[in-house]
Amino acid sequence: MGLVKTRLSRGIGPGEALRFYRTATSHLLRRVSRDPRWQTRLAIAPDTECASAAWPEDIERTPQGPGDLGQRMQGVFNSLRPGPVVIIGSDIPGIASCHIAEAFKSLGQSDVVIGPALDGGYWLVGQRRRPRILPLFDQVRWSSDHTLSDTLANVADAGAEVAHLSALPDVDEALDYRAWRRQVSGYYQAF
Repeated sequence: MGLVKTRLSRGIGPGEALRFYRTATSHLLRRVSRDPRWQTRLAIAPDTECASAAWPEDIERTPQGPGDLGQRMQGVFNSLRPGPVVIIGSDIPGIASCHIAEAFKSLGQSDVVIGPALDGGYWLVGQRRRPRILPLFDQVRWSSDHTLSDTLANVADAGAEVAHLSALPDVDEALDYRAWRRQVSGYYQAF
C-alpha cells in the first residue's frame, strides 16, 4: 500500500487504490498470461517483492531494477534474449489477448508498436529489437499528457517505423476509477 497507483491513491485513498491494483492485475493475468502464443513474465517493483506470495507461482518474475519508469522499461527490453517484446501496464482493464496478438503481429512489419491510452500515455509498448534495441524512453515526461508524444519523438529520432493499436482507457486518476466502476458495476464487488 502506498507504492502502487499513487496518483489514484490521492483521489480514492491508498486502500482502495491497492484493491483496484490487485483486482485489475489478477484479472489481467487470467485473461492474457496463459496464451500459448507468447511467454508472460512479470516485471516487479520494488525488486524485493519478486518473492511475494501475491504473484502466481507459475509465471516467471523478474525485478524491474532501479530508475524511473522509462529506465525500468528500457531495462526489460535490454535484458531479454533477442526477439520481439511487448510491455503492458496492469491498470488497463480492457486489455485482452487479441490486443497482445495484434501487437506481436504489428512487430512483423514495424520496429515499434504503441497502444495509446486516452490520457496521452500508453497501455502497451513493444519493440521488434532487431537489428538493434531502440532507446525509447529518454526525456519522457511520465504521467503527463506528453508521455506518448515524447516517446514517439524518440521513435522518430531513431528512424524507426511505429504501428499504433487502438486507444484504451487506463485508470490513473479518481475520475478514471469512477468511470471504470460504473462500467463494471456488480463485477468489481465480487472480488
